[in-house]
Amino acid sequence: MADSLNCPNCQTPVKHYRNPFPTVDIIIRQRQQVVLIERKNEPYGWALPGGFVDYGESLEQAACREAREETGLQLEKLQQFRAYSAPDRDPRHHTISMVFSAEGVGTLCSGDDAADARLFPLDQLPQPLCFDHATILADYIASLGSTEEG
Repeated sequence: MADSLNCPNCQTPVKHYRNPFPTVDIIIRQRQQVVLIERKNEPYGWALPGGFVDYGESLEQAACREAREETGLQLEKLQQFRAYSAPDRDPRHHTISMVFSAEGVGTLCSGDDAADARLFPLDQLPQPLCFDHATILADYIASLGSTEEG
């Protein structure tokens, strides 16, 4: 999608492209539970760990960095789960998220923009969850019945 704007130097009309932001979310398993973080920033509430992909960073690197920054955990057995791209999945702007699943290794502790980080059984998730994370986790739970993952 292109919007027009003017060059700040010569005032010539130029196209400004608006593209979705790439993000990652991580379903981190530890002791038969999943890690959720309580967000410090809007939108407030419980969410999967994750965030924006930095320029020059792979999706896998972003997932490992975000997990480490928000939960203190290292990731093992990292694998792509699914991509989510509904334009309204994030109320702030259009994002496309590659969701990963992984085993969390280490001691869980909140950091970066996480006010808290806790383990939750899949059948006792807090409600409501931020963004489309309830849908993501419902899809993940449904996938457990059809795969050996878990």
